[in-house]
Amino acid sequence: MQPQSPKYEQIAKEIRKRIREGVYQPKTAIPDQNTLADEFGVSRMTIKKALDGLTMEGLIYTRRGDGTYVLGDIPLKIDTNSPAEEHLGLTAELGHDRVTSKIIKFAIMFLTDELMTHLKLKKNEPVFDIIRLRLVNDKPYVLEHTYMPQKLMTDLNEQVLRHSIYSYLKENLNLKLSGAYRKIHADLSNDFDIQYLNCQAGDPILEVEQVAWLQDGTPFEYSFSRNRYNARSYTVLDISQPTA
Repeated sequence: MQPQSPKYEQIAKEIRKRIREGVYQPKTAIPDQNTLADEFGVSRMTIKKALDGLTMEGLIYTRRGDGTYVLGDIPLKIDTNSPAEEHLGLTAELGHDRVTSKIIKFAIMFLTDELMTHLKLKKNEPVFDIIRLRLVNDKPYVLEHTYMPQKLMTDLNEQVLRHSIYSYLKENLNLKLSGAYRKIHADLSNDFDIQYLNCQAGDPILEVEQVAWLQDGTPFEYSFSRNRYNARSYTVLDISQPTA
């Protein structure tokens, strides 16, 4: 049985629905955080988390000292576009009810020089070597190859891998995820892409190489995510704040 999605995801889903149905009109303010917290019976922090996700999708934006507004008139396709700066994880982005995972590899390995550099670990420290196929609505979506320090998550298991690693890190281990460095580039399909993403030989692939770190600066992930050229794209939303 799939776990119920976190409260902030449920709230974001409802606000997203209201925007799409025109309850909250483009260029107009939505209710403030206190009002939304009272309506949904949650804390302001939970509302902020929901609104942060919607901001990353390009649906809303905040004017300093003047509230949160529906952006509108932005030709985003939420199902296939991801904010380039987003580092909440695929499940938080698309929802627990849509994302499932197939475990291809789950092993422990010792560090290569490259992993030592990216994860800032010593040579004798083991890492988890994880390959997962993430499916959206039961269709292949992204092939992820992830390396994570074992010492940060000693009880990581296959049950966690079938769902959201990021939710496990935040909600079970109380780790505070802070940021990520990404390099996005094009590649051609390899044997894994052909097998798991239903690619043809020579199909273009979008690969995202990432190092993600905790609030204290500790790297917790070095990963490669690979998508078919027509399955996903990345967007950058740049909203200048008025100075006067």
